[in-house]
Amino acid sequence: MAGVLGASSSLTASRGEKNWERGSHRGLAAWRSSRTARLPGIGDVCYRLERPTRASSPISSSSSSSSSTAAPSGAATSSAKGNKGNGSATKEDPVKMISTELEFQAMLRDAGEKLVVVEYAESHSVNSKRIYPAMVELSRTCPDVVFRLILADESEETKEMFRREGVAKVPHFIFYKSGEKVHEEEGITEDMLLGDVLYYGDSSSAITQLHSRGDVEALIRKHRDDGKLVVLDVGLKHCGPCVKVYPTVIKLAKKMADTAVFARMHGDENDDCMAFLKERNVVEVPTFLFIRGGEVRGRYVGSGKGELIGEILKHQGVM
Repeated sequence: MAGVLGASSSLTASRGEKNWERGSHRGLAAWRSSRTARLPGIGDVCYRLERPTRASSPISSSSSSSSSTAAPSGAATSSAKGNKGNGSATKEDPVKMISTELEFQAMLRDAGEKLVVVEYAESHSVNSKRIYPAMVELSRTCPDVVFRLILADESEETKEMFRREGVAKVPHFIFYKSGEKVHEEEGITEDMLLGDVLYYGDSSSAITQLHSRGDVEALIRKHRDDGKLVVLDVGLKHCGPCVKVYPTVIKLAKKMADTAVFARMHGDENDDCMAFLKERNVVEVPTFLFIRGGEVRGRYVGSGKGELIGEILKHQGVM
């Protein structure tokens, strides 16, 4: 299988798509509508912008007499029972505001290995108001994810936090894990935000997370004789089509738990995972490998929900 991943330094996707340099996060919102990303190497990525949809409202547009900035509806204010910044979300106060660098660092430390999603916003931004309710809802339904809000117009210190992170437009979402930035996007819709949270923060037992070839081999051995179909989702950490289809993968894993086993591997997690991609001739992601009886019986390349379901049913003998 040598030579499957060539010396080229770029990933390519469907034609007419926009390039962005890996490591520059300005193009991260431009991933979504292509079905796959090609994989001769890990470098530039090409994707196409998906038209944003309207979301519903609020970061409060009315100004407070006691403050020069207006906090998002439901967010903590500086007088919120001493819980601002590091406190855990409650029904009344689901997304805490971060007002200082000390609060920000303490929040990352306390979060440990949990996914942290920080929205960088402005109190009078129309787009911030549109996406904020989705963030509030996610904070209530995803207890293993920490959601926080930083307003640029709250103080000079928060403005400096924006400058440090290179945030120029709002709303801008940055995802952190173990104190490190793992992903960021701006100009996204509610569905995109949900997909990102699931992809980077999923702790669902319905999906087995694989981190090496050894993990894959162990999973195959475990289910060689039980008749279950193993569906292995192979993707990359930063892959728009992979993010797009992942909520469907989670739903299928839960619905088909009696007849199929779903697993996931990020090919760019380490050298061992990348070697696995070479061995299995994976040149585009997401690639779904269908394994039964210890053998790879087929594959589906792409992020089409209907096509993926059809392929799974076919390999289960339903179609």
